[in-house]
Amino acid sequence: MKKKLLAATLAAAMTASLTACGGSDSAQEKGDGVSITIFNSKIEVQAQFEEMAKEYSEATGVNVEVYYSNDTVAAHLATRYSSNDPYTLSMVDAKDVYSLAEDHAIDLSGEKWVENTNYALSVGGKVVGFPVCVEARGLIYNGDAIEKITGEAFNPEDYATLDAFQGLLEKLAAGGMETPTGIMKEDWSLAGHFLSEVYEMQDDVDGFITSLHEGTADLANNAKWNGKMDYFDTMMKYNYAASSAIAAEREVSEQKLAEGEIAFMFGGNWDWSMINAYEYSENMGIMPVPENTSDGSNKKLVGGGSKYFFIDSSENTSEEQRQAAKDFLNWLVFDEAGNAFLTEKCALVPAYSNIAAAGLDPLSVSVKSYADAGNLIDNYNYLPDDHFSLCGAAFQKYLAGQTDRAGLAKEVEAYWASTAPVER
Repeated sequence: MKKKLLAATLAAAMTASLTACGGSDSAQEKGDGVSITIFNSKIEVQAQFEEMAKEYSEATGVNVEVYYSNDTVAAHLATRYSSNDPYTLSMVDAKDVYSLAEDHAIDLSGEKWVENTNYALSVGGKVVGFPVCVEARGLIYNGDAIEKITGEAFNPEDYATLDAFQGLLEKLAAGGMETPTGIMKEDWSLAGHFLSEVYEMQDDVDGFITSLHEGTADLANNAKWNGKMDYFDTMMKYNYAASSAIAAEREVSEQKLAEGEIAFMFGGNWDWSMINAYEYSENMGIMPVPENTSDGSNKKLVGGGSKYFFIDSSENTSEEQRQAAKDFLNWLVFDEAGNAFLTEKCALVPAYSNIAAAGLDPLSVSVKSYADAGNLIDNYNYLPDDHFSLCGAAFQKYLAGQTDRAGLAKEVEAYWASTAPVER
């Protein structure tokens, strides 16, 4: 019922706002007969984007089509470019913007929204990447499920160390929740998000990545690697799907977390788009990954600007289409309906100072609180395109018990030593 009401409200607000203000009137006039395509690389919001496209098209006269692909972004877009059929707007990761912008993106430096964000991406002195949202990752918790067993208020900061966290898991197991954790098996979660924290939390991130490429890194004796893996081993020990970890379905894990059958799962605020499909607890949030360390990293989430739009610069896209794409981006930032689409429909933390965030979901509230306090460790935006799949496959072997920590470290090192550095 909530979703249907929100959809109806959003559609009405979109129509009203786009016909009420002068700027939107002109956009509608320009939009008659114009068609634009949007590539979305964020599966969690594909349904929302498709619904928005229909409503936006009806309200503005701009025909909008949204596409998604399971292929890697680089491979998929390369196919579109080679067939002279690029998307008007592409929503991709920062690394993709850096690699594609020079040849395929227009200059957005003069756009008004640039003044309202700290997360825009620039290449060659020109703003080319429109930040869609702020995202962060850590350990998602269900506070109500924890408190039901412990009888005490759950304060995430009390469990910043792995020792304290292990004590809590033991308490939950003894109290009736025998398997209080869940682990996503997907390569993008294991390698793209969790393993990446090993890189992102090094004292010298670029230097560490260089040592991996040069084959001189020693993961087995790296403090951050072992700290993260100690945590991961703890999660594996209490995993509800321990006997078939590599077969666990993400939807099942999300539902168990939402409804309190388990208490913890590594993830990000993007997971709310799946959690909210179930009978979820309101007392949920994201905390830093527990680790026995004194460097302060166990008090911060990892995140920042996440997913960026760029507009195609080729002759296959007309100036009229580019203007319609710019109008769409302005709608997201400056129109009430566009704001509602980002924060309420897609459950995204806004990357723009002018967008109110009163309606954020519990996970996004956590992320915003860490971001506002300056407690976000920056994402590393230069992972090679096959890092997810190849390192993810190696990590899946570890999750399945087919290799040990030393073996996983060697596979990760071998991957980096055989991979060319991403151009920057």
